[in-house]
Amino acid sequence: MNIYDFNVKDIKGQEVSLKAYKNKILLIVNTATECGFTPQYEDLEGIYEVFHDKGLEILDFPCNQFGHQASGTNDQIAQFCTARFGVTFPQFAKIEVNGENQHPLFAYLKEKQTFKGFHSSDKRAEFMHKMLLKQDKDYASKSDIKWNFTKFLVDQKGTVIQRFEPTESMDRVALAIKNLIK
Repeated sequence: MNIYDFNVKDIKGQEVSLKAYKNKILLIVNTATECGFTPQYEDLEGIYEVFHDKGLEILDFPCNQFGHQASGTNDQIAQFCTARFGVTFPQFAKIEVNGENQHPLFAYLKEKQTFKGFHSSDKRAEFMHKMLLKQDKDYASKSDIKWNFTKFLVDQKGTVIQRFEPTESMDRVALAIKNLIK
């Protein structure tokens, strides 16, 4: 199994094979429009503008599993992202990233890159840790997605090489992408 074996639905509900992204750098993100991390859409679009012509694709998967912060329809989410943040990268249909209904793509991503902790450079890291600890004292030992705007970096060969938690600096994300460009 590799990343190109998965099919997903685009924002209009049409089946898309990830084979369409072969030989590209992928940043796969679970997102939400009503989250404290939602302003990362602006950073993601900036990264996309800089690196898209160099082989980057950002794949946006809205998810309503964390605080019900992606409650709109696929069309409402797309309209919000375009109007508010000028998003031009591919957006996909809303999915689940954890649990029995998780999309197989995210099961694969979590298997390849597990949770390694929140990056402490963001002041929200401690808040996230305490909040999740109240829900599950063993949360840190599980590979589940912890919150909106978790990102997975995939190289041009389809290898999932890095996972970025929402508290990770977007500058570090951009640098990791830049380091993959040949």
